[in-house]
Amino acid sequence: MTDKQQLAKQVFDKMMEQDHCSQWMGIQAIELDEGYCKLSMKVKKDMLNGYGILHGGIAFAFADSAFAFASNSYGRVAVSIEGKMSYNKSAKIDEVLYAEAKAIKVGNRLATFDVNLYNEEGIAYYLFRGTVFRMEKEVLS
Repeated sequence: MTDKQQLAKQVFDKMMEQDHCSQWMGIQAIELDEGYCKLSMKVKKDMLNGYGILHGGIAFAFADSAFAFASNSYGRVAVSIEGKMSYNKSAKIDEVLYAEAKAIKVGNRLATFDVNLYNEEGIAYYLFRGTVFRMEKEVLS
């Protein structure tokens, strides 16, 4: 494991300690690196809307969690200032979804990330783009 991957893992672990929403969603880390993370989540019954598909707010929350872990992986506290999502395909109960967050542009104060949510076959379900404000404060301090 590289130093950057180790820092990303430490940041993930620290954030997850108090991230009760991500814990409730059952998020698991698959791969963590600087400016990148891949997570998994199984769609549960209590995540469904009235049509029996994954609630859009839960899909957004899953993407937002991946966004948070990737944007904080540099070790600096990063807070969301904007996020938007496209809903291409609906997930159903017991499906496993993956969220893959990647840095698009990282500056001293602002950074932009894309998060793709897809199923086990790699079919795109949801597409998220967000911007964070990067603070001077360190995540691990």
